[in-house]
Amino acid sequence: MHVRDCGRPAGTRIVVSQLFNAVPARRKFLKSDATESAHIIHCVRLYALSSPQAAFTLIEDGRAIFRSPECHTTAERVAEIFGRQIAEAMLPVEATEAGLTLRGLISRPGVGRATRHEMITYVNRRPVDSRTLSYALIESYHELLPKGRYPLAFLFLELDPAAVDVNVHPAKREVRFRNESQVRAFVIRSVLDRLRELGATVQAVAPVAGGEAARAWAPAGVMPGLGPPPESRMAAPFPAYRPPLAAPAPVAAGAAVVTAPRDEAFRAKTGWRYVGLAHGVYALFETDAGVVLLDRRAAHERVWYERLREQFATARVATQRLLLPVPVELDAITTALLLDRLEFLQGHGFEIAEFGRNFFRVEGVPEWMDPADAEAFLRDVLGALREGLLTAKDLDLARDELARLASLRAVRLPEGTSEAEMQALVAQLFSCRQPLANPIGKPTFIELSYSELARRFQR
Repeated sequence: MHVRDCGRPAGTRIVVSQLFNAVPARRKFLKSDATESAHIIHCVRLYALSSPQAAFTLIEDGRAIFRSPECHTTAERVAEIFGRQIAEAMLPVEATEAGLTLRGLISRPGVGRATRHEMITYVNRRPVDSRTLSYALIESYHELLPKGRYPLAFLFLELDPAAVDVNVHPAKREVRFRNESQVRAFVIRSVLDRLRELGATVQAVAPVAGGEAARAWAPAGVMPGLGPPPESRMAAPFPAYRPPLAAPAPVAAGAAVVTAPRDEAFRAKTGWRYVGLAHGVYALFETDAGVVLLDRRAAHERVWYERLREQFATARVATQRLLLPVPVELDAITTALLLDRLEFLQGHGFEIAEFGRNFFRVEGVPEWMDPADAEAFLRDVLGALREGLLTAKDLDLARDELARLASLRAVRLPEGTSEAEMQALVAQLFSCRQPLANPIGKPTFIELSYSELARRFQR
């Protein structure tokens, strides 16, 4: 191998041809042309993001499939590559400490994704996968995003090259740090400091109704001063009520609407007497054997899941047309996945139209969905596709996963509730095939016996 100086004109052209010509064993691992092309585009985008001052053009078969002009800032490059919708949801971050420098963009509180694919990290300007950086980001947002949601980030970490081990993976994408705890603590502090700066700004300008100062952070998905989102819309009828000990049975189509039972009748069937609501989430019931704590959200999610699963299985998903279509800009890999499963989504209440390269319009959504959630839910679905879920090989499994994602987003809890509403919710819950847990396995209620309460109070 010879290393020597050579002249070159402005700009650099790299041509790769017959890459696997002499290595046929690797050909069988290649996917379709569209999929492999999408991976190449994604790789070029990563390097374009790290060098905004350079213009990038990717040509395939004489056609430019990716083009990004020279940009002045990382934010401009993010807007150019990933779309202005994402760029506008980001905050700049910059910090320096003990030989470590962090800069880039992080998502605002409440803005998240169902997967980690948009948590993009660089070390010394090279795109890398690092568990240390990923978990530092996730930990920084643990009070600002629901469990299972991940922040968006485009972060650049600069440090002494001798402090990084790049020989972890043959492709050099995975790295380890000589001092993992130092890097992790630095990233967490830097991100939290930036988020707290935003919180202080919101606190100064957004008083909560009632005169109290806005808290620095609100529950996930709720910005300070705006209050909780509207109540869930239980539009369709649910099956008739069964007591908790009834054997599970299929949900009957066209069953009667569940109405709130009278207190005496409700207690006679369940043995539960509603006491009150704790922290806006947990409903407390007194029973003959002790007390029951019902997780309202988990109960609603179970009810929604079984209702939607039945709709999907019977192909009875009504669509509501949107007055103003929702534009969605995607990357090349996600575009290929969406086009591959577009027929499946359109068969389950969505109307999505291609509107240019990597650009789509959501023109209709299922009737159960708040139109404001259209883009966020679609990105959740696309994240599931990237994780290998919603497989085309098993329609029932794909419908089950879609119903699970939908049920977790469909629920909106009000700040308070009445006894009649809680009784109706319990009736709906115990009409489900599996009332004991929500669609991802979390318990819908727990029961503390009288003897357990007496033991805890040493009686």
